[in-house]
Amino acid sequence: MSMARFEAPPGRPLWLTTLADLALLLVGFFVFLQATQRLDGPAIAAGIRAGFDAAPVAPMPVDFGMVGGFAPGSAALPADTAQAVAFVTSAARDPRVAVTLAGATDGDVDAATGSAAILATDRARAVAALLVMRGAAPADRIGFAAPRTGQRGVHIDLGYAGDRQAVAVRQAPVAADPNGVSR
Repeated sequence: MSMARFEAPPGRPLWLTTLADLALLLVGFFVFLQATQRLDGPAIAAGIRAGFDAAPVAPMPVDFGMVGGFAPGSAALPADTAQAVAFVTSAARDPRVAVTLAGATDGDVDAATGSAAILATDRARAVAALLVMRGAAPADRIGFAAPRTGQRGVHIDLGYAGDRQAVAVRQAPVAADPNGVSR
């Protein structure tokens, strides 16, 4: 095999082509940044996701809890739910927090249907109703995940579903020095 086909033409070093490619990519990136500066960011992200057939972004998980103590084959709430309600109440004060509930079974099934998935979903719905009734979280910020198997109960996942821009707006501006120099 001849190495002649891998050699650069005379008068043009090979690294120059790589540098030119990099420069064009950087120019294209900065043109894209400038062109989208005043557009609706979430709409652009949704359009890009749709173009690649990607699923919508789920809230970023930040904490989790569990409501256990369900009787086998039952979706009736256990007696001790105060800790779970307090957990969700403290987290849901922040309007950017989303609550996701996923019921779970450990092999037990719903007596009427013989389905573990229906029993797990009924448990999650019962916990959601409890959280809304006690004012722990508004109903529009509670979602449901697919039923699980393993430990009998309801998994409570807290996720950050806020907007990064909203955080930047709330930050205090940099204090200006009386001499006109910012600190």
